[in-house]
Amino acid sequence: MDDKEIEKPEIELNQEVQSDSSESTEQTTEESPIQLLENQLSEAKDKHLRLFAEFDNFKKRNAKEKLEYMSMAGKDVLLEMISVKDDFERAMKSFENSDDLSAIKEGIELIYDKLNKSIEKKGVKKIEAKGQPFNVELHEAITEIPVGSEDQKGIVFDEIESGYTLHDKVIRFSKVVVGK
Repeated sequence: MDDKEIEKPEIELNQEVQSDSSESTEQTTEESPIQLLENQLSEAKDKHLRLFAEFDNFKKRNAKEKLEYMSMAGKDVLLEMISVKDDFERAMKSFENSDDLSAIKEGIELIYDKLNKSIEKKGVKKIEAKGQPFNVELHEAITEIPVGSEDQKGIVFDEIESGYTLHDKVIRFSKVVVGK
């Protein structure tokens, strides 16, 4: 009997060892999906951080490019104006040596035409005001003058300062005198 009693605990111990090893196997298989999920989570966090950093860099780069663009936006207009300024400087030098008023007048008219063409190329147009009906969206009335007939009321009689549009948007209103 003693031998059998000794054998029984050994069998139980073996069963316990086997059950412990099966539990550790189950824990290993249970940890493996958890470990997989943790790995996937850490990868997702890493991707998120990288995308966030990339987007932040994109915003900074875009803001920098926008500032550069805005600072250089008027470059072509300024180059045109510098060309007109050069013409004025040449005209002023010729004033010193010439007494021919018709030549001076012609030179100034040429420079004026060049300036008008330069700003028209950039989309600037003069607003026609004189003789037109007063339009609040285009004109600013400086004063009103009495008129003799009803059909002259609300008509622009004089233009004090010209108005301009840039690509059909008013950038300066015409300052006008209107009949009342």
